[in-house]
Amino acid sequence: MTGGAEGVRRTRQREAVLETLGRRAEFVSAQELHALLAGTGRPVGLTTVYRALRELDRAGLLDVVRDETGERLYLRRPTDEHRHYLICRHCGRSRAVDAGTVEAWVDRLAESTGFAELEHTLELNGVCGPCRSAQLCTPRPDMPGASSGRSTRSSS
Repeated sequence: MTGGAEGVRRTRQREAVLETLGRRAEFVSAQELHALLAGTGRPVGLTTVYRALRELDRAGLLDVVRDETGERLYLRRPTDEHRHYLICRHCGRSRAVDAGTVEAWVDRLAESTGFAELEHTLELNGVCGPCRSAQLCTPRPDMPGASSGRSTRSSS
């Protein structure tokens, strides 16, 4: 493991989780990741997947968002920097955004309040251009507006 992984103990399971996430361009749930791992011939127990995701998140190696049901979805962080995403609530497409203004505000807030080590989550969702056109991007069956309540998927 590289990057912020110094604080994460290396295990075969964590390596498999991180490697599998690294091949994904979209956010996935722990259960989807579990199925992907099983499909690659590297089965890892679901509890172990959750534990590995928690440790990798704490180490700053993952970006995490929540869908409309509150389920956490994971994407391997491409840099050491915290990122924010715009997420289409129709198709789940995500796009990383420059959030320098938000980060500067958090820094000013910490300074003015005397708080340290501020953490934050910023969820931005809307409807992407193709979905607004309705012909180019049809909602997936697992997305809101379709038959179920899943809202946060990505394909940057």
